[in-house]
Order: sequence, then structure tokens, then C-alpha cells
Amino acid sequence: MQLTTIIVSYNTRHLLDECLADLHRAEAAIGGGVCVVVDNASRDGSAEHLLEHHPDVQLIRLDQNVGFGRANNAALPKVHTPFVLLLNTDAFMTPESIQLSLDYMQANPRCGVLGARLLNRDGSPQPSARRFPTPWNTFLLQAGLERWFTGTPRIDPADFDAESAQECDWVPGCYYLIRKSVIDQVGLFDPLFFLYAEEVDLCRRVKNAGWQVHYFPDARVVHLGGESAKSDGEVTASRQIDALSIESNLLYFRKHHGRVGLAAHVMFEGLAALLVGARELVRRSSLARLSTGMLRWRATLGLLWQTKFGTVPTR
Repeated sequence: MQLTTIIVSYNTRHLLDECLADLHRAEAAIGGGVCVVVDNASRDGSAEHLLEHHPDVQLIRLDQNVGFGRANNAALPKVHTPFVLLLNTDAFMTPESIQLSLDYMQANPRCGVLGARLLNRDGSPQPSARRFPTPWNTFLLQAGLERWFTGTPRIDPADFDAESAQECDWVPGCYYLIRKSVIDQVGLFDPLFFLYAEEVDLCRRVKNAGWQVHYFPDARVVHLGGESAKSDGEVTASRQIDALSIESNLLYFRKHHGRVGLAAHVMFEGLAALLVGARELVRRSSLARLSTGMLRWRATLGLLWQTKFGTVPTR
């Protein structure tokens, strides 16, 4: 066996059959593989469905939702194949994706992590090969000022060639092929992160260890996005995700940019809120965007305190 696939599931029973069917078709091209599903304390019968309809899948049941990285950490130490694929339940690959991805990894021995071409259901592209966030380029993105600062590397490069395999800083975790030897060298996901930034952090550690992260367009994956969050209700999930995103940024910038970087990020968050709100006020004579931005900055300040200035997670 060359490959173990780890799928983290949280209230996505409605997606499991399609996801696993696509995975098994792709596994057949490489002579089979091991599949492990980590159930994050789903309430929709996902674990029971797997036991009844997919007995070939190894199931790990957690007693609470621990997030993406920590759930993968429950399975990664048990992997004994050369390659590990981290796959979302809302990610559906073409049958040849795994075979082509493994061939590419074999041909590029310094590639430690490989990502795919991510698409929406209608075939439109999703960000698939990204640069590391910094307080400055994150501010430019939020404030809508990227086009005025062409010398600053964008999180999503403006000149990105989706047709060419290429090295990048990080790839999204919905299709995340990594060598087991790389995991053994750099360690598991940092449990500091509940959701968001965990794959960014791991890619950074992978590159710091001398490996490369590549984008591979021949592996094509339709990614729905946000399916687990929807299970908690649209309004609740929206607020929760926003808070988790804010928290992950605080934790990430403190870890990788220190106290000065964290302070710069918090300052830029407030400035972005003012700039976007003022722009909308001039265009539409509406205070809505200004109020939304100020609420986000208020949440940032609150989470700054709750995370003890970006050093501990809230959950």
C-alpha cells in the first residue's frame, strides 16, 4: 500500500457516500489504499452510517469536535504508508487524481506537500496555490488596496498560472497530499489551531525543514466548502466561523511574526475597518459596512485578550 487517506467528518453524513465512492475509484488506479475517517462527534448519524455501509473504512470516533488539525492528529501516528492524503468530505476528485499526484511526488523528491486544482461545482476556480499571510498583505486584501501595492506578494498571486505545476507557499487542506517521512520530521498539526491556519502553519514548518510545497493542476477536485459549518445553522455558523478565523489569525501572527507582528495585525484590522467603512459611506451613504468592520475589530480586541495575546486557543 502506498497511500492512507484521512477524512475528518463533522455532521456530513449526506456527503460521505459520494466522497468515498470517488476516493475508492481513485484508489483502484493505484491498487487500493487505506481509508481512515475521524468522526468529530457528529450528531447526524455519520459514524453509524459508516459502520453499516462502509465497513472497509477504519473509523475513529472522538467524543467532541476538536477541529481539523487535532482530528487528523488522532489518525496520523497510526499511518504506516509512504504517503498520506488529507481529504475533506466535501471534496470530490477525478478518478485519476491520486495516481497522477503520486507519480508527480515520485518525480519530484523534494516536494513534501502537494495540493490540487480546486474548483466549484460550476467549474470556476478556487484559490489553490497561496502565499503566506503577513500583517501587511492581509491588510491590503481586507482593505481592497492590493492593486496599489504591486510590489507586495499577494496571498493569491495576480499572475497565477492555473495550468502549470509550480512551487507555492501553502495549499488548502481539503486535498493535502503529504509524505509520511515529512510528518515524522516536522511533527503533527499544531493543536494551537482549532480551524483555519493549521495547514498554513504546517506548510511553513515543512518549508522551513527544507521541503517544497507544490500546486498540481492535473489533480482536479470539486470543493464545496463550508459544509460542516452549515450543520450548526447558518447564522450561528457564520458568527462562529468569523470568530474562529479572527482567532486563528491572532494565533498565527503571534507564532510566526512575534509580538510586533501581532500588534501590527491588530492595528491594521482597525484601519481596514475604517477604510472600508468610510469608502462605503461615501459611495452609498450607509453606515452598515462601517458598523460591520468595527464589530469585527471589536471581536479582534476581545479575542486578543481571550487568547492571552495570541498564545493560547479559546477551544
